[in-house]
Amino acid sequence: MSKKRILVVGSGAREHAIIWKLRQSRRLEQVYCTPGNAGIARDALTFGADYGENFSRLVQRAINHKIDYVVIGPEAPLAEGMTDAFQAAGIKVFGPTKHAAQLESSKTYAKDFMKAANIPTAAYESFSEAEPAIAFARTLGLPVVIKADGLAAGKGVVVAQTIEEAEAAIRDNLENHQFGEASSHVVVEEFLRGEECSILVLCDGNMYVPLASSQDHKALYENDLGPNTGGMGAYSPAPIVDDAMMRQINEQILAPMHAEFQKREFDYKGVLFAGLMITEDGPRVLEFNCRFGDPETEAVLPRLQNDLVDIVEAVCEGTLHQHHLEWTDDAAVCVIMASRGYPIRAEKGQVITGIDDVEQDGRAMVFHAATAQQGSDVVTNGGRVLAVVALGRDIPRAIHRVYAEVDRIHFDGAQFRRDIGQKALARL
Repeated sequence: MSKKRILVVGSGAREHAIIWKLRQSRRLEQVYCTPGNAGIARDALTFGADYGENFSRLVQRAINHKIDYVVIGPEAPLAEGMTDAFQAAGIKVFGPTKHAAQLESSKTYAKDFMKAANIPTAAYESFSEAEPAIAFARTLGLPVVIKADGLAAGKGVVVAQTIEEAEAAIRDNLENHQFGEASSHVVVEEFLRGEECSILVLCDGNMYVPLASSQDHKALYENDLGPNTGGMGAYSPAPIVDDAMMRQINEQILAPMHAEFQKREFDYKGVLFAGLMITEDGPRVLEFNCRFGDPETEAVLPRLQNDLVDIVEAVCEGTLHQHHLEWTDDAAVCVIMASRGYPIRAEKGQVITGIDDVEQDGRAMVFHAATAQQGSDVVTNGGRVLAVVALGRDIPRAIHRVYAEVDRIHFDGAQFRRDIGQKALARL
């Protein structure tokens, strides 16, 4: 049984959850993380984010540490070609190449990919000039969706309720360059009505294997009100994805997606995130991401019973066919605790208390996102600070348990939603 040395790239709760799961494996020799955070530093050997010079210094460090596999968490390094840099040095990576990562780094590329593969999605057009974009928005009716073409940390989507809001969003992108280069184009698309869900899909270049379903909560406030965020919580499984719906998702979305991968010779090795809207007419793709979702990962991985080192190896080596994924029957609920001011301008430096008490009791997992060590204190260091996750025999029990644990953790200005999982309760 060969032991593996794995490097995880990233600094959020998603990466902490990946490291937590890797550490349960008897096949793990050592896990490293760059740049990590205060919580990750307790579970992995961390070092700074020295990503300059086309990632050459990071690649050399991986060589020096005899890294077997690299798991890339965030979207930005994938879009910038980090996978390509490691592969050029002979290091295997859980994460797609820069070319394949356009599925996330360009909304226009993704929509054109879906069109070519005949994957159901919202009607759309892409624009680089404001006036034709505004004219097209008027033809779609209200509400209408405006998306910055490039990466905008989950904040580049506006659901405009009036044509004035749509025009403002279009001009903010194309004329005011709200998200810099990411705003060079916008996608204007029809608004889809229904209930969202997330499907994470492992791909090893030869085949694909869906993970357990989940549902994210993007809006800052309860009842899906307020500005969009990177995600304020998630639960798994999502009752809206029953066996019949999963068959439909597989036939209409995942199978044609994989076929298009083969046609384009992507050799996609990693995980693909399909953000879906379940409409009256069936599932529709809202977006593709080229990495583990956050906070979906924090809800899904605690339910996975397989050894994650085995799975990372299978994806990187193209041997997924040798594995059958197994899941606990328990449900998982994840609640994000965020700083005051998020998602506009998050406060930093607030002392966090109660984490150790929660972890010692073992009733919940606390995955660190934006945290830092300041002397003997752990302090807030950005927007989404912590992901608190609890398992329960069913969704209601998991909800009850996670909020009991959230209430034991404190930092000044903490904000979180109290309704994570309520849509699941309505379906149950």
